[in-house]
Amino acid sequence: MAKLDNTKRKLSALTIKNAKVGTKTTRLSDGYGLYLEIRPTGGKYWRYNYRFAGKQKTLALGTYPEVSLADARAAHEKAYSLVMVDVDPSEVRRSEKESLTLEAANSFEAVCREWLNVYMTDKTEGHKVRAERFLLKHLAKLKARPIASITAQELLAVLRQVEARGTIDTAHRARQVAGQVFAYAIQTGRAERNPARDLAGALKPVKQQHRAAILDPNLLGKLLRDMDSSNAGLVVKTAMKLSPMLFQRPGEIRYMEWQELDFNNNLWEIPAEKMKMRQPHIVPLPEQAIKLLKEIQPLTGHGKYVFPSARGGSRCLSENGVRTALRDMGYSNETITPHGFRATARTLLDETLGFRVEYIEHQLAHAVKDANGRAYNRTSYLSQRTEMMQKWANYLDELKAGGEVVKLFA
Repeated sequence: MAKLDNTKRKLSALTIKNAKVGTKTTRLSDGYGLYLEIRPTGGKYWRYNYRFAGKQKTLALGTYPEVSLADARAAHEKAYSLVMVDVDPSEVRRSEKESLTLEAANSFEAVCREWLNVYMTDKTEGHKVRAERFLLKHLAKLKARPIASITAQELLAVLRQVEARGTIDTAHRARQVAGQVFAYAIQTGRAERNPARDLAGALKPVKQQHRAAILDPNLLGKLLRDMDSSNAGLVVKTAMKLSPMLFQRPGEIRYMEWQELDFNNNLWEIPAEKMKMRQPHIVPLPEQAIKLLKEIQPLTGHGKYVFPSARGGSRCLSENGVRTALRDMGYSNETITPHGFRATARTLLDETLGFRVEYIEHQLAHAVKDANGRAYNRTSYLSQRTEMMQKWANYLDELKAGGEVVKLFA
């Protein structure tokens, strides 16, 4: 770096402090092209005038007092040294800004958000929210890092912190989703390696836990009676009562829309984009479900969702709405979960009511295939499933009334 003769400098901190603002722009020279520009508005700007390739140019070095005299001289000396070796400091500044902009655009957070916007367009809102949480909450320490610079060891260190909180399954899911983002970064030329893939097997194994479900008919009858006497609001209470009756996934029930309901044919038609398997699904509605839905229609029928959020009709009921209502009634997550109603129906429809497994699995919207390996379409076994759903609702009413458990064969 070129050393300038500071004895030839013209300004002092006191001179600058005492400088008056005039009616015209004035300049206080410090020598070697450095000066402080004082404008009538009161603003004071450090500038460096220099010639490069036969042209007069000016480089901005900041504002006073944010940039002190000493700081301005240091920045000026650096720029002056570049000019002395035939390098344009303005071009260096521009390149640095472009590099910072590019780095920001290629940060882990930026690529994550881009991936979410591209990849999640056909996914459910709940799926999007969970993916964003895995990436930008649980892996938040990586947000500002250039995605190409993240190593497997760095990613593992962050995942270990997630593990340490006792959320081993979350760590595994975060690694899986991050792996998709890194793959996208490779495809779009922002990275060359997928560190998440390198960590396969590096995390603690997940202990398989089945979602809690009530399989005892008598205990199920008590739960249904408790639902009837619940103090939950009508929206949550109705969603809770429909959960065992329709036994669809909790997210599908929460996101139920009025336009999906066909009261003329007693059907709930769920579009493919809302389903886990990305196939449209039909849920025959028993009389009891129709009654519950029509009871809530005057309250929420003017909006989009059957079960809107208490915070506004533009969003559906929170994923914890039904779970919290069950907990308030004394049912812990170890006893029953909203998702557990699917296992309840699956078991009792088969073992107690004797319905064919194909009907049950299809109504659960599982990936059922025929003898030739072809996936059934949404109307497969519709008449049989309609009968099954009505008998299931009747059976729940019998349990709720405290009646004997009667085995019915379809």
